[in-house]
Amino acid sequence: MMLSLLLVTLLAAAPQSGDLVAIRVRRAETVAQGPIEHALILVEGGKIIEIGEDLPVERGIRVLDRPDWIATPGLVNAHTRAGAERSSGRGFEPQVRPTSEIDPRADYWRELLELGVTTLGFYPDGGGIPGQAIVLQPYGKSVQEMLVAEPAYLKVFLQSSAASKKALREAFLKADEYMEKLAKEREKWEKEQEKKKKSSKSSASSKKEDEKKDDPKADEKSKDEKKEPEKGTLAPEQSEPAAAQDEKKDEPKKDADTFVPPVPDEKVKPFLDLRQKTLTAMMSIRKAADYLHLLDVIEKEKDVQWFLQFPLQDDGDLYEVASKIGERKLLVVTEPEITLQTNSLRERNIPAELVRAGAKLALTPRFDSPAAFKDWLPDVGRLIGQGLPREAALAAVTLEGARALGLEKSLGSLEKDKTANIVFWSGDPFEPSSRVAAVMLAGKFVVGEVK
Repeated sequence: MMLSLLLVTLLAAAPQSGDLVAIRVRRAETVAQGPIEHALILVEGGKIIEIGEDLPVERGIRVLDRPDWIATPGLVNAHTRAGAERSSGRGFEPQVRPTSEIDPRADYWRELLELGVTTLGFYPDGGGIPGQAIVLQPYGKSVQEMLVAEPAYLKVFLQSSAASKKALREAFLKADEYMEKLAKEREKWEKEQEKKKKSSKSSASSKKEDEKKDDPKADEKSKDEKKEPEKGTLAPEQSEPAAAQDEKKDEPKKDADTFVPPVPDEKVKPFLDLRQKTLTAMMSIRKAADYLHLLDVIEKEKDVQWFLQFPLQDDGDLYEVASKIGERKLLVVTEPEITLQTNSLRERNIPAELVRAGAKLALTPRFDSPAAFKDWLPDVGRLIGQGLPREAALAAVTLEGARALGLEKSLGSLEKDKTANIVFWSGDPFEPSSRVAAVMLAGKFVVGEVK
């Protein structure tokens, strides 16, 4: 009874952002630096400020001592439409973001949070190039409170068809056309500026010559004007108050003196962002042939950063290109499935094959239902039992998902200076009997299990 009251008190007094708290656990699965036994995690201001084994705690710091808990980073699902209905589909809407589809009042988000999910990559529905994903946390009273970052990636479906390849090629051609237009506009502006300078110099020179003709002593007067003024008088350039002169210095240049680039079409801008590396692309494929056709298009785009996403199905043949994907060290987002080789009963653990080949792996639930999220880690546990390294499996549901969202520097592992999104488990997270005991989101306990 006393233990229950103590846990209730500790969770009720859980730290808000800015408070300092130390949490002692049996083990911390850091992901980035391996497991730490008898770990102490120090959290302040929404971030992890220290983590290590048996660290001393200064007097006065609140300590949550849970020797049975195992701590992991919050789970990251980089590819989901959790809680959203299927739409009619889009063909080519790369500028779209699905923010309007989010209902923060839905009970669904609380269910995910209680399962240890702290970050979601929510993508727009449709085929072709339906738009850009956003990053959410399943917690908040408004969409803005739930929104972590945007955009996350540009969603692209590519098939081994001429039409699919053509759509992607033409998108980059439109970006080329914009860059050509930009270069021409800049060149035109520079020529106009040069012409203005020459005209201004010529005009000033002519004026000076005219003054000399009208007044032979003009040069002497000019010299006299440059002399220092007598005491008690102001120089011509100081005739205005100092404050007025400072205001003129701070005045922005006129538009005519600054080149203003043409505004790109909203459907072209995402592809310009890809080339400037301010946006990445999630290339969704289904077959080995799709991957080869993708390379045929994307190989020419040397500056574009991209990664793969594909479902795992028994009729799939993506094991045929696993070694090629691994050679490129690509990040692959897929599901924790054991599949059958085409036209045979041979089982294939493609996620494990990809990791052995050198690819980075991010795993998502098999579906977007609460039941699938509940089965997520047990499904990954079955892959571990059939050859997927445990450290790769843990990274696949945390750090690599954060990498797909472009947030690996702040999320996905338990490290100093990273956001304190932490899940505390009653046992090994991959064991079906383990349960979420508590969830910390940005340094604040938002879920607590009290027995």
